[in-house]
Amino acid sequence: MRIVVKVGTSTLTHKSGQLNIFQFEHLCKVLSDLKNAGHEIVLVSSGAIGMGVGKLFLPGRPADMPTKQAAAAVGQCELMYLYDRQFSEYNHVVAQILVTGEEMKQPGLRQNFENTLSRLLELKALPIINENDTVATEEIAVGDNDTLSAIVATGIHADLLVLLSDVEGLYSADPRKDPDARIIPVIRELTPEIMALGGDAGSGLGTGGMRTKLTAAEIATEGGVDMVISDGAKPELLYDILNGRPVGTKFLKKERK
Repeated sequence: MRIVVKVGTSTLTHKSGQLNIFQFEHLCKVLSDLKNAGHEIVLVSSGAIGMGVGKLFLPGRPADMPTKQAAAAVGQCELMYLYDRQFSEYNHVVAQILVTGEEMKQPGLRQNFENTLSRLLELKALPIINENDTVATEEIAVGDNDTLSAIVATGIHADLLVLLSDVEGLYSADPRKDPDARIIPVIRELTPEIMALGGDAGSGLGTGGMRTKLTAAEIATEGGVDMVISDGAKPELLYDILNGRPVGTKFLKKERK
């Protein structure tokens, strides 16, 4: 299978901004094993700003754009160094691709991106994609790596998109406010009622939220790709997902008529 996995800042780092070593190493081990099993893996990874916050010993996520971009510049170097070192232990070569939302909107640039990505997969590399937060501004404000991962998944005709998040799936209500909230295991149609369940950003260092994940689900399913929201603290659930076991919330792709 060709699988796009998106991982958020809250999964990779502690609230301090420092790397969550256990989580990071566990994720890389599972992805390496899936690659060894013959799957094609593309990783869309947030975390540059969060990593930069920790590296620069800042008190928290910056509020002003220049400091966010400075943190991204420092953090992206650290992030790719760590990925390269970790995946190298399992004999996998990684490749970095940084893009912006504007580039994805331009057909020529997007085609070049997809061509490069496809060739990297042919060469058995493991592409790691992130938004270019050092030069982007709108993307940093929106926190749209969820959407980016859906664009990537549809562009390369992936079999599956998995969003590893700090929540286990889409709940019927806000679990922080409603004790009766339950995970919805399968979504066959993104109705207005389902879209209304999207909330605000979840963590202090990350910028995504359920709202952007539902937008990603809309893009993916419209583009013929199944999508799953799963608990990022348990990357081993990827095995269950690929074996068809119920995990988190699965959004079913639209069948072509």
